[in-house]
Amino acid sequence: MIKNIFPNFNFAKIPFVSFGAGKIKELVKISQKFGRNCILLTGKSSLKKSKILDKILLDFESAKIKIYHEIIENEPSPVLIDNIVNKYRDLNIELIIGIGGGSVLDSGKAVSAMLKEKESVENFLEDVGTKTPSGNKIPYIAVPTTSGTGSEATKNAVLSKVGKNGYKKSLRHDNYIPDYAIIDPELIISCPSNITASCGLDAFSQLLESYVSTNANPLTDTLAITGISLIIENLKGAVFQGFNDINIRAKMAYASFLSGITLANAGLGIVHGFASSIGGMYEIPHGVICGTLLASANRITIELLKKEPMQDDKLNYLKKFAYVGWLFENFNKKYDKLNSNEFLSLLEIIRINSLFTNKGEILKYIDKLLENLEEWIKIFKMKRLSELNIKEQDFDIIASNTSSKNNPVKLSKDEIIKILKERY
Repeated sequence: MIKNIFPNFNFAKIPFVSFGAGKIKELVKISQKFGRNCILLTGKSSLKKSKILDKILLDFESAKIKIYHEIIENEPSPVLIDNIVNKYRDLNIELIIGIGGGSVLDSGKAVSAMLKEKESVENFLEDVGTKTPSGNKIPYIAVPTTSGTGSEATKNAVLSKVGKNGYKKSLRHDNYIPDYAIIDPELIISCPSNITASCGLDAFSQLLESYVSTNANPLTDTLAITGISLIIENLKGAVFQGFNDINIRAKMAYASFLSGITLANAGLGIVHGFASSIGGMYEIPHGVICGTLLASANRITIELLKKEPMQDDKLNYLKKFAYVGWLFENFNKKYDKLNSNEFLSLLEIIRINSLFTNKGEILKYIDKLLENLEEWIKIFKMKRLSELNIKEQDFDIIASNTSSKNNPVKLSKDEIIKILKERY
């Protein structure tokens, strides 16, 4: 029998993607493929302030497409989704369009799905309801205006019921992947710096967690390391001096899109376990939770990995962390004159030929990774858990509800609490 030395894996489909500056102009033409009776979901104000919303609505009016406009102000709840669905259930809606951040895009998925069901969305949420969603949906076009969640590429909609006994759970089905994703970096230029930072850290966290996931595969690794490299290169510029640079915004948008693909196929780790447990108890933006815990969670994970017997799989995870540290250390130094495509080609050569030859090099670059994550948290002014008004007496509940699924090493409840205390 031949030994299988190359891993087996499955890979989910992605939407039809229209990527590039000015691609929002294709929205009406794409919408016409599905019908002339649509629900448009947007955020509260940013799209309107940029005057883009007025232009979109005029374009739909000229094309004689009926638009019902709903605003998503916060992260979506089951009640919000039920209210929207009940309002439009009998109006023969033919298309859902979501233009906004992750909350808007997830709301669009949920509305698209629930217009085909007869019950509350809560009945279909993982670990909450008892029903399996049918997978039927209204066609859906997702248009991100932030570079963070990668929701335009995923099959789940995350809904929250916030409170002491709250939750943050997914409505999930393979069919809920958007039919189209229009990714236009011109829509992201108006994103404020604080949101750009937290969304960027969320995308980076998704890429890093999927890269070191126990469910990673060669394809997700390739996509993840590309996205990681782009964020290392561009996040500071997107937040600070290059915020209105369309090239920087395009690279961040692409990295975010890749993070959605990799999380959908490789899964996530402890940082997003916290995003679920804390997000179910407190009204704190998803990216803020991921950003503030990014360094501490990875430090504890790495400390535990170092204590494990250095078998091939554990050593491989440490090498992956070190590889990301190497990217941080070298991108703006030795290779700063290379363009992105040249640099990524170089990375692939280095990866194939194995960058690290001894344990000392591995540990050196792991330290560089953690140093740079701490620097990001500092310069992007990510608030500590205490500043976010998270109560220390809730740590036990948070830890009990935090999953470390797909993390390269499993964490005990005490180890999870240690992360919380370190970032308090």
